[in-house]
Amino acid sequence: MEQKRVILYVDGYNFYYGLRNGGAKWKRVYWLDIVKFFEKMMLPNQELVEVNYYSARPLDDQLAADNQDKFFKANLLNSKFKLILGRYKKKKFKCQNCGFKNKTYEEKELDVRVATGMLVDMLSDRCDITVIVSADSDMIPSVEIIKSEDPCHPVHAFIPPNQKSFALVNKCDTTVWLGHYRARFIQSLLPDEVTLPNGHVLHRPENWI
Repeated sequence: MEQKRVILYVDGYNFYYGLRNGGAKWKRVYWLDIVKFFEKMMLPNQELVEVNYYSARPLDDQLAADNQDKFFKANLLNSKFKLILGRYKKKKFKCQNCGFKNKTYEEKELDVRVATGMLVDMLSDRCDITVIVSADSDMIPSVEIIKSEDPCHPVHAFIPPNQKSFALVNKCDTTVWLGHYRARFIQSLLPDEVTLPNGHVLHRPENWI
């Protein structure tokens, strides 16, 4: 049976918040071996070539930044894990009803980076199957670009737990709802202690248990 090469493009922000939206039930899964998990999602005739993980560094939250840094360093020990960092932009908003002012953050450049990566990999013949891990409808142009170049190239959607996106689903060839595979998440956790090549030991964040 011919092996089909698969490359995944993970919207890290959407993936993380999908887990977070699941509450305490999904909290320990934050400390996930990304490649190990997605290898468990491959079919017998599929080979996971690479996981491109798109994210950005948190602003104004040092603990979150430190936890994320541990997570990245642990996963980067696997050569199939590729980290692509964008940036967050601070955004102010005001409630139209009560006038309350607050600030939030939005991730910039993510959809463009994903679309570029997908297109380059397909045109360079690096993969036979493209998988988007996201429930964000902003990913739809990425799918449309691939399909416009090669309508026969399969593009699949892996929807993160506790997320929905029927608009994106309708643009992809098939859909996998990752929330149905919690057991595989649990089987794919990183060790509580991960030793880096320089001897430094990373410990699972205490608030990720």
